[in-house]
Amino acid sequence: MAVQTKTKRLAAQASSGVIGTADVLVDNGTTAGDEIVTSTIIVVNTTSAAQTFKMGTSTTTSFATAGLIAPLNDLGPYEFWTFTLGLCLDVSARYLLFSGSDAGVVAQVHGARTTGNV
Repeated sequence: MAVQTKTKRLAAQASSGVIGTADVLVDNGTTAGDEIVTSTIIVVNTTSAAQTFKMGTSTTTSFATAGLIAPLNDLGPYEFWTFTLGLCLDVSARYLLFSGSDAGVVAQVHGARTTGNV
């Protein structure tokens, strides 16, 4: 039987500041039956200059073209993007990756983690 937690903030991460270098925002792990379902992902530019960001899922800690959600998006000064997705991370898409052109680009993930055989 699956046990599900309440929807909550699962992760918050500032970018390493190098666009294309994948920062791991969420790692679902390797246990079969464990899943993370996102409800909302927020990407914020906390700087006064325009920045860019990239986001995607992968089975490794590197971006894969097939898993890109936001391949390269512009963020104006102090701008934010909100993604409302029922994105499911499991052993076939273990990582949610994020990259920003400055350390002032940050992301938050809200959702729920389900454990056990689902």
